Amino acid sequence: MRKSQLFISTSKPEKSLTEILKKHSGRDSSGHISVRHQGGRQKRYYRMIDFKRNKRDAEAVVQTIEYDPNRNVYISLVQYADGEKRYILHPKDIKVGDKVTAGEKAEIKAGNALPLKNIPIGIEVHNVEMRPGQGGKIVRGAGNVAIIIARDDAFVHLKLPSGEVKKFPFECYATIGALGNSEFRFKIIGKAGTKRHMGIRPTVRGTAQNPRSHPHGGGEGRSGEGMHSKTPWGKPARGKRTRARYRYTSSLTVKPRK
Repeated sequence: MRKSQLFISTSKPEKSLTEILKKHSGRDSSGHISVRHQGGRQKRYYRMIDFKRNKRDAEAVVQTIEYDPNRNVYISLVQYADGEKRYILHPKDIKVGDKVTAGEKAEIKAGNALPLKNIPIGIEVHNVEMRPGQGGKIVRGAGNVAIIIARDDAFVHLKLPSGEVKKFPFECYATIGALGNSEFRFKIIGKAGTKRHMGIRPTVRGTAQNPRSHPHGGGEGRSGEGMHSKTPWGKPARGKRTRARYRYTSSLTVKPRK
């Protein structure tokens, strides 16, 4: 058993919080392929995650720690005193049997959710709202964490995983602690079949294709690209910057990302 599997307490999800996840295989609304190399994955269920943490001042007990095929971070099933169950993102310091809560007067400990105005400077947080009541939108990936570094009249300053420092309104909720499963990036895929189970189809080299299918195609035997590298549509593939320049237009950005 791998080290990352030691934390998982069950392999079966809560049935009432799952629904079948439809596979679109990289097709857009018109049915055309907009993302290549997608299709044919293992049947998958979506777990409904409570990003809003809007059951205020009610204590919940962590029942399980589970693998979620839809994200790289583990999830925890929590049960409230009235019997309601919800999934939350799993902070690395939470164990089965621990208690978590959400509200303005919640204790500053891992798994609890509070408004940013009530969280002291220097505390690590995740699942941060960008607008009050919207639900957590950022800092939701495995191992990620944001740090509260300052506050002013109406905003709290957070240092995000990218290095950017951004201002968030006082009333936005965030969850205390760093997210777990940071070692997910060291997982070895191992074989082609694993990628197929993930819904990722093979990527064929341009030089192995027909010249009508790719600019690098054709030639006798194994031949090189014979030109500056191009995409299948004739655009530069390496070396030329194609991404739009990052513009710091937001008035809430204190320091741009690295």
